[in-house]
Amino acid sequence: MAVTRFDGSPDLLALHAANRLRYPYLLQTQGKQGWDILFAFPQSSIKLATFELIQKGFSFLDELDHAWFAERNQVNIQPVISPVELPFHGGWFVYMGYELLHQLEPSVVHKTLQTDFPIALLTRIPAAILCDRGSKQTFIFAEDGQDALIDEMRHDLNVVPRFQAEATVLKTLMEEEDNLFLDGVEKIKRYIKEGDVFQVNLSREWRGELGSGDASNLYAQLCERNPAPFSGIADFGRHQIVSSSPERLVSVRNGLVETRPIAGTYARSIDPEQDAQLCRDLLAHPKERAEHIMMVDLERNDLGRICQPGSVEVDDLMAVKTYAHVHHIESNIRGLLRSDVTPGKVLKALFPGGTITGCPKVRTMQIISELEQSPRLAYTGSMGYLNHDGSMDMNILIRSFMLSQQELRFRAGAGIVADSVPERELNETRAKAKGLLRALSS
Repeated sequence: MAVTRFDGSPDLLALHAANRLRYPYLLQTQGKQGWDILFAFPQSSIKLATFELIQKGFSFLDELDHAWFAERNQVNIQPVISPVELPFHGGWFVYMGYELLHQLEPSVVHKTLQTDFPIALLTRIPAAILCDRGSKQTFIFAEDGQDALIDEMRHDLNVVPRFQAEATVLKTLMEEEDNLFLDGVEKIKRYIKEGDVFQVNLSREWRGELGSGDASNLYAQLCERNPAPFSGIADFGRHQIVSSSPERLVSVRNGLVETRPIAGTYARSIDPEQDAQLCRDLLAHPKERAEHIMMVDLERNDLGRICQPGSVEVDDLMAVKTYAHVHHIESNIRGLLRSDVTPGKVLKALFPGGTITGCPKVRTMQIISELEQSPRLAYTGSMGYLNHDGSMDMNILIRSFMLSQQELRFRAGAGIVADSVPERELNETRAKAKGLLRALSS
């Protein structure tokens, strides 16, 4: 693997916008620490379309494992030698839409999807540009035998002009009817009373049409108005994902597997004293605490399926994190990955995330399929990367737009429990959608 430093402050979004075929995927953190990764020179892809979702004999995550095994068995895949530990050093970009769950849990009723938005995608990536926000250093890498790509990426970095975001003009926007959500909350509360479930994450949809602007402009506005640590933009040709997600589904590095669930949300106040009090109230609220602990237990169980016995622990419990428009309660659960567990098995154990389905997971997914009027598609799916050595980092696609040319859709949800107040849960969905709505305002 060839790695070289690049002097300067590269504009990775500008490169993506200028050449989406060469640089189709960009993952970024929005703080002062962490890495931004622009994936370059995509090669072969495995794509799961809607009509293939329940096709017998085809499993996307099995195909992912087959691709990973094949690469590991090639003699030209060498150990990583680099002046710095890069988070991505050759492998795949991975995207999984929520409806991939039908390949993992056949008991969930499959609805016909009237869209060609991809369900899942695995793209081989031999090169990337990586920016370390902490050290302000930029690295260009390419796999063995691909050294010429280094020069091409360096040239692109030197000549591309800075990205000049243009205002995105919204032509139309329709919000799902309140009563559909409110009725759904009441139905879930009955399911809870009858003992079917403890908690269900119910979501609702906004749909619109852009009068002008594109995915790159929308992403720039979203990152400015709703920054989050697991942001990204992915271009699939006719379709794009634009995300500013605060939530990690799973990471694997050096044998340690981690997940960081978010459960418990209050909208922020513009008054500093009241905003600080809201943080304290959120952490002290019995409903929010109970909902969060339930999710922590669920994720501990999920990790227990793939980790060494006795190694799963909660190393960060119920920390309040503040974002542009909401406060969240977050925890971190980790464990030591068993040596026999493949990347596909890791994703099968964790996907879809418990915080965006509920507890118990299978029954909640069945209820979601019953109550939600349209498919989630990318929403509450996941995107990230997988390295040759099995390390990975995957987000949960919340606070995310789906674009199909000028058509746009997004969703926001809330966790429904026994004592949920329907109107308050409705307001929570709007608080979570606020950053997305602000990105659409000029």
